[in-house]
Amino acid sequence: MTKTVLVVEDNELNLKLFCDLLRAHGYRAEPVTDGREAIDRAHAVSPDLIVMDIQMPHVTGLELIEAIKADPALGAIPVMAVTAYAAKGDEERIRQAGAEAYVSKPVPVARFMEVVNGLI
Repeated sequence: MTKTVLVVEDNELNLKLFCDLLRAHGYRAEPVTDGREAIDRAHAVSPDLIVMDIQMPHVTGLELIEAIKADPALGAIPVMAVTAYAAKGDEERIRQAGAEAYVSKPVPVARFMEVVNGLI
């Protein structure tokens, strides 16, 4: 059965890149451009993994990760944070929010897929 990855990313180019990569590797990619829709979409598609941008308008990826991990129906889904935040302490804060993986942008293609494959 094809694994589903919910991709929460407000940058259209990054969203297209991540979804194209996932599809090329046999995954079903479900794009979400507005973080405010992420929780409802996760409930609707029951993804095997969530790829989460951290810096988004309206709601941050950190807030979404915390909400996902607190939700009994979603809490077990692994979250891969993909972010331009690369300052000291950022990875620790993101992991404390509940993300199982952290990858900084720009993301090397091989590294992106390595982390995805390791989480699913």
